[in-house]
Formats: sequence, C-alpha cells, structure tokens
Amino acid sequence: MLRQSIGFNSTLLGIFALITAGVVAVTQQLTREPIAEAKERAAQAALYEIIPRERHDNDLLNDVMPLAEDHAHLLGKDAQRGQIHVARSGSEPVAAILPSVAPDGYSGPIEMIVGVDADGRIAGVRVTSHNETPGLGDKIDLRKGNWILSFDGHDLESMRNGGHAASSAPGKGFDQLTGATITRKAVTRQVERTLEYFETARPLETNDE
Repeated sequence: MLRQSIGFNSTLLGIFALITAGVVAVTQQLTREPIAEAKERAAQAALYEIIPRERHDNDLLNDVMPLAEDHAHLLGKDAQRGQIHVARSGSEPVAAILPSVAPDGYSGPIEMIVGVDADGRIAGVRVTSHNETPGLGDKIDLRKGNWILSFDGHDLESMRNGGHAASSAPGKGFDQLTGATITRKAVTRQVERTLEYFETARPLETNDE
C-alpha cells in the first residue's frame, strides 16, 4: 500500500513538473518577441534623448555604419554585432552613437549606447539593458536617478583624469560624481573604452569620406 502511494505521488509530481515546464516554455515563446520589440523601442527613444532632433536633420535610426573590426573589441564582445548611428546637419556629421557593453557589471553585462560629438566630447550615455540589483545598481538607469548624466561633456582626457578637465571646478571631478559601486565603476570603465574606440577608429571621419 505504501509502495503504491509513493508511486502514485511520484507520478503526480512528474506530471506536474511536465506541465510546469510546458507552461514556462510557452510563456517564454509568447513573450520573447514583445520583450525584444520593447527593448528596441526603448533603444530608439534613447538615441533621440542623446542627440535631440534639433541637432540633426537626417534619419538617425537608419543612417548607420558598421563597426571598425580592428577596434570593435573596445566596445565589448556583445556590442560587436551592433552598428553606429550617425547624426548629421546637412551633410556634415555632428555626432555618433555607439553600442557598448560593460562585461563586468555586478549581475552581468550592462548594455548601453554612448553618444560622442564630433569634437570627441560625450553627448550622452544611456543604459539600455542590465540585470543590476533593484534599488542599488539600477541607479545607472536614468529612470532611477540622474547619475548617468554626469558623463555629459567629458572627453577621453578628462575621463582618464578622473573627470578633472581644465574647466572643472575644484572638488567637482568625475570621481566625486560616480560613487564607488561595482556597477558604476563598470559603466565608467566602459564609457572610457568607448571614447578610446572613437579616438582610434574615427568613425565620423571614415563615414564622411
């Protein structure tokens, strides 16, 4: 009797496990495309946050160029399948928006886009996807705080100097703005690497030829 009861319960558990696995699989299949579309819409909106429409007159979404293979490693492995969006005023390129992925976030890779003006200064940074801890690491998201705006206006030299550009007021360097979390350090390092890509690959010069 006991043996029959154990066998019956085991069968029920097996059936329940199969049903649960099936429900999870179906749910993932049904939500995969909407989630991907939502991420794409958010990324597109972020492009125009970084380079607003009054700064360019071209189609920012479709004016794209491939990454330079020799330097793409600076943008992170997961960014190398992306493209650069170019903003133009008339025929003159005014800025580029580059995909970039910090591989060393606290909870995994942090995907972002980095806008760089033609003079090498940061036009804006937006995080497009991350798995950082809510309430802690998610402060890199503009919806959670304005920390990400502290990159605006910095160039590669000032990033390497901790944000102490010649025009910076005493005590207002980038190191005071970042905070010492793993998440923020990962983003800061990757933004610097993205500026290194911009300086070495010179995408706007290549695209303008």
